[in-house]
Amino acid sequence: MQHLRQLLEIENSELAKLLRFSLYGLEATLDKARTELPLDPGAKVCDEVLQELQSLLQSKENSSFEDREDESDKLKLSRLQDAFDFDPELTHYLGNSPLQSHTDSDLWNEIQRKLLRVPEELAESWRQRALDLAQKVGAIEDNSDLYQLPFIRDEIIYPGLKGTVKAKGLCLSKQAFLKSEITPNNESGDLYLLAGFLNLYIKFIDIEPDLYHALKSLFGFDVISLHSKPEQRSQYIEALSDRFLRTQKAEKNGDPLSTLRAWIDMDEAIHSLIFVPPAERYSWWGKLQQESRRILKKIADKTINAGHDVRIRQLSGLYADICALSKDDLQLDCGGVPGEVLTCLRVYARINQEESPGRVIFRSSR
Repeated sequence: MQHLRQLLEIENSELAKLLRFSLYGLEATLDKARTELPLDPGAKVCDEVLQELQSLLQSKENSSFEDREDESDKLKLSRLQDAFDFDPELTHYLGNSPLQSHTDSDLWNEIQRKLLRVPEELAESWRQRALDLAQKVGAIEDNSDLYQLPFIRDEIIYPGLKGTVKAKGLCLSKQAFLKSEITPNNESGDLYLLAGFLNLYIKFIDIEPDLYHALKSLFGFDVISLHSKPEQRSQYIEALSDRFLRTQKAEKNGDPLSTLRAWIDMDEAIHSLIFVPPAERYSWWGKLQQESRRILKKIADKTINAGHDVRIRQLSGLYADICALSKDDLQLDCGGVPGEVLTCLRVYARINQEESPGRVIFRSSR
């Protein structure tokens, strides 16, 4: 380890920086493997290797990277920040955008919200690791102070911290939903869910600067940041609210075809609130949005039972295989697998022989 330490301590060295990045990745990989393979014959030695790596990376000279030396002196969670930024598995799902927070409280929440976009197994592993690193600087898990997002159920999304670091957690709150202005005044469970999405999205947009929209009716040529384009943010919320009201009206009128078309439009608006790269399908965010699509499938089945010929398809897989069923698609050069669909914004629909193309975001093949 002597020569590793010597190289790490060389200032302004690109080789030192490359080594440091590699060690963070190795540490994350071994730490995850050690948890999954507790009975492996190399487990004890692996623990010693991890201790040596932590000793190298926690030394005073290497407590921060060049571009955040002053900031890291102020952050108790700087160790967590560095480990998170340079985990190669996280980078695959989140892209190369580094963490932006300047306080421990903001850093905790930024990391936890990013974990909502990666596969749940990876997110859970990282949440535990984040708690372990927070405990090393004297902070402990706290579920007593949570920022509430109104929705149709109660759920702790992630905990806060107390002790040496104080940070709010995040939860879904049925009580906050019932107190909101936008609630359906009837017994429809489906509209109840849509009202939940509308309330949740409006509040979540307030606290998440990484959100984009890809709603074609507002702007059809690119994904648009809601943080840097406040006028687009207002227009997206207005469009979401308008589609909710149209769905309410269609449900009240009772025409199955009008209801189905309104639900397709509403589902498109829900799935058009995205991250870049788009959240992984089996992430917390991906599974939340799929709740809307399951209801859409149920509405389609009701329309079929009413005697109509209906086919609904969520577009996924290789873009070359589904592009004939979509239109005005968007292309990104990050996330997922090159040549594959990253997310389905609008489902393909065939209603009584009339086709309505879907719309997707796909990864460029280059």
